[in-house]
Amino acid sequence: MAFQFFVTTGPLDSMPVKLLPIRQALSSASRRLLVPLTLSLLAPLALAVPRVGSHDGYTRLVFNLPKAATSTVKVSGQSVTVRLNVTLPAEQGALKAPGVTAYAVAGGTVTVTLAKGHASAKASVLPAASGQPARLVIDVPTSVAASRIPATPQARTASAPPRPVPARTTPAAVTRPAGSGTIIRPRVVLDAGHGGYDPGMVSRWVTEKEVTLAIALRIRAELVKHGVDVVMVRETDRHLSTDKRTDLDLRSRLATTGTVSAFVSIHVNAAGPGAQGIETFYFGQPLAGSDRSQAVRENGGGSVGQELTRQAANSAQNLLGDILAQAKVAFSRQLAQKVQANLIASTGAVNRGVHTDAFYVIRNPTTAAILTEIGFGSSPTEGPRLANPAYRDRIAQAIARAILDFLNTK
Repeated sequence: MAFQFFVTTGPLDSMPVKLLPIRQALSSASRRLLVPLTLSLLAPLALAVPRVGSHDGYTRLVFNLPKAATSTVKVSGQSVTVRLNVTLPAEQGALKAPGVTAYAVAGGTVTVTLAKGHASAKASVLPAASGQPARLVIDVPTSVAASRIPATPQARTASAPPRPVPARTTPAAVTRPAGSGTIIRPRVVLDAGHGGYDPGMVSRWVTEKEVTLAIALRIRAELVKHGVDVVMVRETDRHLSTDKRTDLDLRSRLATTGTVSAFVSIHVNAAGPGAQGIETFYFGQPLAGSDRSQAVRENGGGSVGQELTRQAANSAQNLLGDILAQAKVAFSRQLAQKVQANLIASTGAVNRGVHTDAFYVIRNPTTAAILTEIGFGSSPTEGPRLANPAYRDRIAQAIARAILDFLNTK
């Protein structure tokens, strides 16, 4: 919708009246006063009309909201329905973008009609930040590159460094391209932390690299049963590079191919003998006063870990104000919350919560990316539990069910 404003050069009751574009008729000082007023008058209209963008692998719709809101999302047939606890002006219209055909807004309900062959979407509410209002973001996957994924689920493992590919900022999901009989399956990257020369944390009960691999393999088995294509960063005791920065880069780049729905990095915590519990992270600045030692340790420890943590923290600061990056953060937060809730419910462990921090391995993925610390191997209570195969099964099932829920996959 485009608007052009005019002013008259004579009285309204005299004829003829000459109309001049407002830019020509007003001084720059007057324009500075009038434009904010004009935008404020138009703001209610803009709230119900989406901004639509076509990106590599997905179409994005952005609806401005009057304030932050909670939402529930339902994908049914050829429509996506988002219910909000705020009221928007009634509006509807056709859409001419890949994967979508129309939208309708009524009160607190936003409905998007999907094009034939599309049956999935992700929605998230972003808070107001950096001059941007609160907004509802709906992403509809359109990538046909994902058709390379075979109909029979397979497990993959990292081998050679991947070739650079266009980045995407939102999760892929299950779609069926128009005119194609090939089912496109969601793809998830599982990163069993550490490996090879790097054992991670070591205690009298467990070694981190062994625990993370055992649980990642269990998660893969469950996801494959439900039709998810799984990429394993490693499926044996190995590292990707003896250089820590390169190793972490190679891990995270597996989630920048444009067809990955989620990246999950699995780790075991370490601290004093009294420390217990499970916590899950997504990428961002840590809370003020937080201890950086954990990120430094997982980023390689020592001077290398400190330098990679510093670089990652700078990246987190640069994400502020980037709407595409903020959408990735919102999806990562959703996934982290689901994983954390399932883990606590399944294990009964101490709930250390969901946090942001500058973990290097989840800095680069261009989709939902989280790092979960599944317990303290240094704890006399949790260390023996993490060595128990039955307890590992419970952890793996909890993470797998959270991923399936995030993907809207039964």
